[in-house]
Amino acid sequence: MLRVGLTGGIGSGKSTIASLFTMRGVPVIDTDEIARGLTEPGQESFDEIVRAFDGSILDENHRIDRNKLRERVFDNADERRRLETILHPRIRAIVREKLATLEAPYGIVVVPLLIESGFTDLVDRILVVDALENVQVQRTTTRSGYSEPEIRKIMSAQASRAQRLQQANDVIENNGDRKQLEGEVERKHQWYLSLAATTKKI
Repeated sequence: MLRVGLTGGIGSGKSTIASLFTMRGVPVIDTDEIARGLTEPGQESFDEIVRAFDGSILDENHRIDRNKLRERVFDNADERRRLETILHPRIRAIVREKLATLEAPYGIVVVPLLIESGFTDLVDRILVVDALENVQVQRTTTRSGYSEPEIRKIMSAQASRAQRLQQANDVIENNGDRKQLEGEVERKHQWYLSLAATTKKI
């Protein structure tokens, strides 16, 4: 099966595009959803995270407050690596397990930090969702309520547009309206079906 890694910066529209592939019957594996599951109480990784970062990252219901955890690791490279050491091997293992069970011409693996986290070996092609920086800021402000300085700080910690595009096999530009985006996704869908058929023959 052809494995396509879907990535892009904050506010680029990854989730919207993933849902458009889902509507076309394409299986989608979302690493953010996997990470959220791994931080739920009862998971071994939950206990490891609490031991590593202490109880200050817990909310009143004794669940991990993802915003508090994000703030802890954002400006501290050592703590970020500590968290990645706990989560990334588990995320990789779950992605591999899910990919092994899929029966489809191709599948999408959504990894927001695909290039930065070194998950590129899990996929055959990299599909980058590209958006202008001002569009990213506007979308993220509307969705999350973050201020522009906060959003730009997050953007500066991610791979730049140029770095992502340099790594891309395929690109979807997401600066227009929904109709234009639908057309872009449909073209990529047909392209991946064609690639998968060719690969299968080989």
